[in-house]
This record gives sequence, C-alpha cells and structure tokens, in this order.
Amino acid sequence: MNVLLYLVPLALGLGLAGLFAFLWSLKSGQYEDLDGAAVRVLSDDDLTEESRK
Repeated sequence: MNVLLYLVPLALGLGLAGLFAFLWSLKSGQYEDLDGAAVRVLSDDDLTEESRK
C-alpha cells in the first residue's frame, strides 16, 4: 500500500509531462502542415539535371 504513495505522484508527473510536450508541439507548429511531408516525398525538385537523365 505504501508503494501507491510513490506511484500516484509519479503517474501524475508523467501525465503532466506528456501534456506539456503535446502543448509545446502544438505551439511550435508540428501539426500545421500534415499533408506537405507526404507530397514532398513524391516531388523530384531536389534532383539535378544529370540524375534525371
């Protein structure tokens, strides 16, 4: 029963850390361009003229 005195605050702390990480990622713009990465994989803008031949 004494282990709950350590595990409950640890679980709350980890939950708060996850919440702050999620909020930080929202604020830094991680979810603003969800489709851009999928389209950039298919584009060949980074290829040079010699590699296209």
